[in-house]
Amino acid sequence: MAKKIRITTGDLKVEAELNESKTAQAIWEALPIEGKNNLWGEEIYFSIPVKASLETGARDVLSAGELGYWPPGHAFCIFFGPTPASQGNEIRAASAVNVIGKVLSDPKTFLKAQDGAKITLEKI
Repeated sequence: MAKKIRITTGDLKVEAELNESKTAQAIWEALPIEGKNNLWGEEIYFSIPVKASLETGARDVLSAGELGYWPPGHAFCIFFGPTPASQGNEIRAASAVNVIGKVLSDPKTFLKAQDGAKITLEKI
């Protein structure tokens, strides 16, 4: 069964889908979740009440639109472009993340997100 979620921040409402990983399942079970955006280059991250370790297949180079979970900060991450850790045009996390899903529309929509704005994750 597809685990579709809505990510809302400011006037942005974006649909995404979580994958079948253990971390994605733990996040699904914890929804709804609210937080505050932290922007790091073209990445949004925020702490969530889910604790998980790195899974097999965790990586630090992502594609635009991928969602990740960063264990050191217990953080949900939305990758939509280069970060301060990127080399060239790659999208690089601070360190390896569990890939937990993907945005179902243009990830560049998140360029409009404001640092410190409320963000909500909910099931749809």
